[in-house]
Amino acid sequence: MAASSDPGPADPPRPGPADPGPADHPGAPPSRPDAARGTRGRFHGLLEAVLDVGRDLDLTQVLRHIVESAVTLVDAEYGALGVIGDDRRLSQFIPVGIDRERADRIGPLPRGLGLLGELIRHPEPLRLAELSAHPSSYGFPAHHPPMHSFLGVPIRVRDKVYGNLYLTEKRGGAEFDAEDESVLATLAVAAGVAIDNAGLYTRARLRERWLAASAEVTNSLLSGSSQREVLDLLIARAADIAGADLTVVARPVNGGADLEVRVAVGLDADRHRGLVLPRVGSFMGAAVETGGLVTSVDVHRDPRITAGPPRWAGLGPAVAVPVGTVEGGVRGVLMLARATGKPVFVPEESGPLAGFAGQAAVAMELAERRWDSEQIALLEERDRIARDLHDLAIQRLFATGMTLQGATRFIDHPEASERVLRAIDDLDETVRTIRSSIFGLRTRERGPAAHGLRARVAAVVDRSCAGLGFAPGLRMTGLLDVEVPQAVADDVVAVLEEALSNVVRHARARRVEVALNVDGDLVLTVTDDGAGLPPGGPRSGLANLAERAERRGGSFLAGPGPDGGTRLDWRVPLPPPEDPRTLPRP
Repeated sequence: MAASSDPGPADPPRPGPADPGPADHPGAPPSRPDAARGTRGRFHGLLEAVLDVGRDLDLTQVLRHIVESAVTLVDAEYGALGVIGDDRRLSQFIPVGIDRERADRIGPLPRGLGLLGELIRHPEPLRLAELSAHPSSYGFPAHHPPMHSFLGVPIRVRDKVYGNLYLTEKRGGAEFDAEDESVLATLAVAAGVAIDNAGLYTRARLRERWLAASAEVTNSLLSGSSQREVLDLLIARAADIAGADLTVVARPVNGGADLEVRVAVGLDADRHRGLVLPRVGSFMGAAVETGGLVTSVDVHRDPRITAGPPRWAGLGPAVAVPVGTVEGGVRGVLMLARATGKPVFVPEESGPLAGFAGQAAVAMELAERRWDSEQIALLEERDRIARDLHDLAIQRLFATGMTLQGATRFIDHPEASERVLRAIDDLDETVRTIRSSIFGLRTRERGPAAHGLRARVAAVVDRSCAGLGFAPGLRMTGLLDVEVPQAVADDVVAVLEEALSNVVRHARARRVEVALNVDGDLVLTVTDDGAGLPPGGPRSGLANLAERAERRGGSFLAGPGPDGGTRLDWRVPLPPPEDPRTLPRP
């Protein structure tokens, strides 16, 4: 009988369930008084076992106490309790009598095939003098202890077979008898009641914890917390209540054809964050396709995963649920997974996830509505500032320039005249700068600057977040959408994409800074704190960046950063700006 990867302790000390007493001669049966005392002792042992298994309300402890009591009552060397899952296989296997070291050598716990599956297929007591002689028996795995006598009985909870008790190797080399079978069947009845009570208690406690978590999330929503804060709270509470080792939130990308993991917390989270999965042929995609909760006993080998690279190694039971909206669209998928060998998710643990996912959808919806309102207020404020700059500041500067320009004819001193002309030039440059600022303030996401250099650079940096696992710093200064020609802007975008791609693939960085400045020359700087440039490594990508700079009459430098890592400087000169709306020169 194979053991699980977390076996129980060796057989506990126990009183003899039946003391046969002295015999008249070796091999003689016990006398009637001694037999009566043995029967009373077994009866008291059975009563004590019934009280013991009914004393706990924690289901895990109840199951272990059942096995330990069964081993004691029938004087068996080994025992186990197998819980039957929805797939008619053993979802849990609690052994007693095999130490941890041997259990590790034996390997994975049994799934309910062979002789163990005989009681699943035919839930009736089964007693054997030699289990290897049964037609369903096909041997033991390596390092398994020898076993001969066998006794198994089903455990029913409310007329449904919950699992089976398996006992082997009656001590002293004897066989299990009818009395052993009767005692074990009686214990199985009491075990069914204890399991039912523990299940009711567990469900009540879980319901209480889910309600408390829902109230906490609702309070967070009503208090105006950000979308990320609410999602972090949802993930933390769901993982804690469901006992998940990994929690993942994925969002649709590429028009809904794929799912990109945006949030991953727990076991090997870094390996999953940023992972792009196909909607068709993935476990989380199955939740989107069905529109409801899906579960798996082993997500690493789930038959619904038919596309993409191997993933979810080290994980076993999993549950996924789509995150929808009030309009019915799917915004993402929430998945919880446990490590290999841990129990599967029962309905009491996974059922409330649908309601939790609904709260996640509300959090996203409220955050987007709040963001829309903030954007409207921001755009209205930008319009007001642009009008004030145009109607007040520019007109006054223009009038001041015209006044100074007219006054130059009355200035006889050459040095004073030169200073006034420089002031007029400064006013001219200031007017151009303010006009450019007005242009930037009045642009919309769908306006003429939606494809400007600022927007394109911001989009490239935003796309790199998935691969990096964090958001790079971005600083842009100067009249990027006015003074940078389209051809140079295309080169800037290509250079930035190549630089960030190199950081993702090779740098293993935890911080990236991007700076773009226009002041006569255009200068793009990308700095990271990663592994740095490998000596003698391939540099074909860097050669492409240098070639782009040389074609524009510029330069490209790549070397160590100020605090380690790598610093890339890409610089090209810009043609002087032409603006026919400048002040007339004298």
